[in-house]
Amino acid sequence: MKLLFDENLSPTLPARLAVLFPASEHVRNLGLARSPDPLIWQHALSAGFTIVSKDEDFHHLSFLRGAPPKVIGLSLGNCSTARLEKLLRDRAEEITLFADDPVAAFLPLP
Repeated sequence: MKLLFDENLSPTLPARLAVLFPASEHVRNLGLARSPDPLIWQHALSAGFTIVSKDEDFHHLSFLRGAPPKVIGLSLGNCSTARLEKLLRDRAEEITLFADDPVAAFLPLP
């Protein structure tokens, strides 16, 4: 499973989580910094990514368009990268099950 981290998240997360989620990327590394959400959505769709974001707009797109791509919505507010990393590590099994679910489109993580 490949995660695509939105601009509102640390660009270090793909490397920090590479063992669990290999081939993950950050939008900045793909030349998508400051890109509109529909462009990020389209890239995730064509490249097989699951979007990880704190941005409510991706939740709305997920509701309107369904999957793919799938969206993981983070609702932690301002917090450290270490805390986000821990959350994603602690919920890795749930994230994998979500990725394998043919119907699920959005996974909220508190």
